[in-house]
Amino acid sequence: MTSSTLIVDYLDDLLDTDSIPDYPNALNGLQLANSGQVTRIAAAVDFSLRTVVAAAESKANFLIVHHGMFWGGLKPIVGTTFTRLQTLIAHDMAVYSSHLPLDRHALYGNNALLAAELDLEPSAEFAQFKNIAIGVAGQSDIATAALASRADKFARLHGGSVRTTPVEPGRRTRAWAICTGAGADSGTLSEARERGIDTLVVGEGPHHSAVEAEESGITVIYAGHYATETLGVCAVAAHLSDRFGLPWTFIEAPTGL
Repeated sequence: MTSSTLIVDYLDDLLDTDSIPDYPNALNGLQLANSGQVTRIAAAVDFSLRTVVAAAESKANFLIVHHGMFWGGLKPIVGTTFTRLQTLIAHDMAVYSSHLPLDRHALYGNNALLAAELDLEPSAEFAQFKNIAIGVAGQSDIATAALASRADKFARLHGGSVRTTPVEPGRRTRAWAICTGAGADSGTLSEARERGIDTLVVGEGPHHSAVEAEESGITVIYAGHYATETLGVCAVAAHLSDRFGLPWTFIEAPTGL
């Protein structure tokens, strides 16, 4: 048993929560308190009724998520929104959310960990957002098709699969960048083009990103929004387990995206 305040303070410091800019609905940090003690941690990508119920069934009372309670904006507390809250309170479960602070963390971040999963060595930052970089980039010499295959093997572990823009036979990846989640937007594509990136690994992106990428000579590997963001929450939960001697559970809840 560990104080929830102690865990929250530790996470805020570890992830630099208070100083990382983010989208308005992210509300990084503690989003719902509990009575003050933590006996088991659960980790999940998304805050949802499925996640909350599974966390309660695992007897967790501290839930770490990447997309938090308010990700969808303001909503009346009715229907499933009420049921989520009711379940959390009934099981004395705190909720801690970390979006961009977790995406960009050098040790426990989604981007750094996805690079490691793909056997890539980051040497630079990538994906500028306000005054920070979210993603990572580096140099390599690997067949692009082989890199896509590595990404597909990982995605399938989490209910997903990889899609790519056209890959010419024999094409090799020599300058790559990673931005997990919804990483293929005009900003990242423009940055990739300016920096000579030939292969961009993301979670997902709008249809026009594929058109823009092909015309820029960039191959995009879409490895799944959900799959590419499983890594950070698991790494942080495992780290907390080691540090505070608490058991933890990953709540697998694929979205299909």
